[in-house]
Amino acid sequence: MEHEYSLVLDLTIVLVATALGGLLANRLKQPVILGYLTSGFVVGPFGFKLLNNATEIKSLAEIGVAFLLFALGVEFSLTELKRVKKIALPGSLLQIGLTIILVTLVTVITGWANNFQQGIFLGAVLSLSSTAVVLKTLSESGETNTMHGQIMLAILIAQDLALGLMLAIFPAMNQSGNIAAALGTALIKIVLFVGVALILSRWIVPQLISIFAATESNELFLLGVIGLCLGVALTTAALGLSIAMGAFVAGLMISEVDYADQALAKILPLRDTFSSLFFASIGMLIDPTILINNLGVILGLVTLVMIGKAAIILCIVLGFGYSLKNGILVSFGINQIGEFSFVLALLGLRLNLISQQTYFLLLGTTAITLVLTPFWLKAAPGIAVKLNRIPWLINFLQRFSTNQTLSIPETINNHVVVAGYGRVGQVIVKILQSQQYPVLVIENSEASVQRLRMHNIPYIFGDADSELLLEKAHLDKAKALAIALPDPASTRLLLRNALAIAPNLDVIARSHTDKEIDFLTQMGAKEVVQPEFEAALELGNHLLKTLGETESYILTVLKAIRTDQYLSIRPERE
Repeated sequence: MEHEYSLVLDLTIVLVATALGGLLANRLKQPVILGYLTSGFVVGPFGFKLLNNATEIKSLAEIGVAFLLFALGVEFSLTELKRVKKIALPGSLLQIGLTIILVTLVTVITGWANNFQQGIFLGAVLSLSSTAVVLKTLSESGETNTMHGQIMLAILIAQDLALGLMLAIFPAMNQSGNIAAALGTALIKIVLFVGVALILSRWIVPQLISIFAATESNELFLLGVIGLCLGVALTTAALGLSIAMGAFVAGLMISEVDYADQALAKILPLRDTFSSLFFASIGMLIDPTILINNLGVILGLVTLVMIGKAAIILCIVLGFGYSLKNGILVSFGINQIGEFSFVLALLGLRLNLISQQTYFLLLGTTAITLVLTPFWLKAAPGIAVKLNRIPWLINFLQRFSTNQTLSIPETINNHVVVAGYGRVGQVIVKILQSQQYPVLVIENSEASVQRLRMHNIPYIFGDADSELLLEKAHLDKAKALAIALPDPASTRLLLRNALAIAPNLDVIARSHTDKEIDFLTQMGAKEVVQPEFEAALELGNHLLKTLGETESYILTVLKAIRTDQYLSIRPERE
């Protein structure tokens, strides 16, 4: 009887432990992945030894890897890469390539890697960053649509795409004999497999998914999606490639199908459940003795990895003509080791590309870099501001920067400067132009600048919070400045720098949270607008009209709310 229910008992123990570990990590404002790793260690053979058969749990964890990569394939979007296409693929290839080269040289020279194959593999593991942690941090701070946020996400997406190739190529690296021949065979398999997958995704898979969707049965639709995911994954395993790579390709096969969003929605709960098992299974392998005995080495690796990757990424971002501020923010944001490095490291352990001790060191290093990422991201704006105040550094970087393109009439005067030409900025410019007011736009997106050129709107191409750039905007002759930036940190920096140049300038700023309203007002903004509150006021305006209130009364009510900076309608703080 005990044997009959042993798997159910082990599964229950692991799931309860991961739930508690994830909850604790969340309350401590840490990535939940760390909670899963810790819970796995606690119940595993080096912890309280609560599991009877950890091997079966690890087998279930393989399904977690498959679902993890399948969801990644479904979510993959070329549209997101196109936003910053100038740096997305070439920048990512440079970052991955340079990281692999440097890590290979360092590890081989120091003897940490026995040969170039191991060095290359370690470089690949360290080259990947954490999409999950970075995306969560950017979303919480409202920086997803900023220039540095888009650059980060573009590089991360390209890294995730490169993971699929790594999972296919590295199994050939541990084969005896001619490595070049083995890699060639692996590449041929990949090309043939991807070719067949493209054919199926064009003519077979959409029809198959449509048949399951036509049943209007959630159960059948889910079973069809799971069958496709695991079926393709097992096919790649049979070809000598990885299950993870097959699952990723399966996701890509349905990413453009009409039912892709529905498939993703159905698979996400399973992905989250089984991927937690995967991270817990990694935690079961953690030997605390090795980590404690090598704590100095791990901390040294953390320092080298985070500083080394940050330096590589900073040079790449600056090399593509972006500003120093964007370079600092991006390099500090993606200089950690990502969750998919766990997948790659586990593959390397199984293929004997790394030793078990090296694997433990990678686990410890990765976990610490994930913990430090939110702190690095919070510190980055302050560091960028300080570096932007060093004249010789800015003058040096300007020689290589392409961010100072100007299109300003020499006679511009009594104009309104609009910082940001996104959805909000475009509306502001249209309103001002409709009333024949001169406008000058500051924007750092090449796509937006192309639209400005097309409509003959004066502009400066660059970061609006740059002191050197603001000096060229003739703020001393301007009537007003409208700040419509999606980045709270840039908004504050721009406001301060603008008022330092023109203390009496009328500045209107967009607030991203209710906490920023008072802060921006105290800094000197004449008017601070909170989009969510304004939407609520317009809805209230319509409702009061419906209820029979007069126009003058409604205007009085709305004016009072705006005059006191929305205080009467702000949510109560706990």
